[in-house]
Amino acid sequence: MTALQRVAPARAEGVRGGPPAGPVARGADPVLLDGVRARLARHGPQPTDADVTEAVRSAGAVLGSRALAELGAAVRAEVLGAGPLQPLLDDPHVTDVLVNAPDQVWVEREGRLERSAVDLGTPEQVRDLAVRLAAAGGQRLDDASPSVDARLPDGARLHAVLPPVAGGCTLISLRTLRRQAFTLDELVRAGSVAPGLVPVLRALVAERANFLVTGATGTGKTTLLSALLSLVAPDQRIVCIEESGELAPDHPHVVRLLARAANIDGAGAVGLADLVRQALRMRPDRIVLGECRGAEVRDVLTALNTGHEGGCATLHANTAADVPARLEALAALAGMGRESVAAQAASALDAVVHLRRDGPRRHIAEVAVVRRDHAGELVVETAVDVTPGGLPVRGAGWEALARRLGA
Repeated sequence: MTALQRVAPARAEGVRGGPPAGPVARGADPVLLDGVRARLARHGPQPTDADVTEAVRSAGAVLGSRALAELGAAVRAEVLGAGPLQPLLDDPHVTDVLVNAPDQVWVEREGRLERSAVDLGTPEQVRDLAVRLAAAGGQRLDDASPSVDARLPDGARLHAVLPPVAGGCTLISLRTLRRQAFTLDELVRAGSVAPGLVPVLRALVAERANFLVTGATGTGKTTLLSALLSLVAPDQRIVCIEESGELAPDHPHVVRLLARAANIDGAGAVGLADLVRQALRMRPDRIVLGECRGAEVRDVLTALNTGHEGGCATLHANTAADVPARLEALAALAGMGRESVAAQAASALDAVVHLRRDGPRRHIAEVAVVRRDHAGELVVETAVDVTPGGLPVRGAGWEALARRLGA
């Protein structure tokens, strides 16, 4: 092993015996890394790329310009990034990186899971990587706190679990952050939005309807919501409330409020419900909750019932018809009863845009309206259903949606 770099042995096997996908793990020499880290200590907890480059030059290795550039990239990945996983995260086609074992690194590329050739060495090295990533996200990961959910400095989401909770090896799940939002036209070309739905979606935004974007995990809720927020008039102020800062609308006036977990002493937590209340004092034209998954649903419904039009949020749900039950379950965490939820939701929400995933394809499956039935129960009624061939078909709730949108 040279002072420049080492190359971990590639695995010959891939999925079902096929060739492995992705780059082989590359990393800087451990002795050199220790020297660089010692030099970076003087720069504080957040060294820059320039600090890393200067530390590499000061490490004493005599290298040419090309070798120095390669070593600097490897050291930056080890010190500031995800080490051998960084090339996978930098791939624009990769959305998720999953580590099951040192030699079992999987990626989701363009909607399909595939085995990567990256080898992380030993279970101890996987654990060290997870601990370092958690620290970079300001979280603690050790035997006393064996799981972590954190946001990394580059915006990627980290989830990690240590043994024995994780079994034989530390499990790492990383979800990349798309820094540029898709436009609605791009989603149409990608097959995620049926062309016939475009006027409906544009009207939802233009008429300042309050709506939920729903779907299961990985259906593209955040991507769609970012695209729709990009349609908001530029003279309106959007306040985004999130846990991990994933929304990226192409809009000139977006401000963010990010939740904060408690520190090692259990203090300093700032929850989504607190941030919703803070947002009301920030002169918002649009209040946007990145993901509604807890007691904050009470504050969101309250805000949308007090004159704040054009608000929206994402919500996990298997179908649009399941949204009432999902809202009731979350509102119960805030002490709200079923009747109260129905009254608040029917008054606050106008529509539900539901997404579905069929293999690698993510698409809008239906647009529905929110109302109360004759018995006072909260119901979500289909206004536009999208056939498997991408043809929008009007449903029972179409007239109510058309009235709301001025059609």
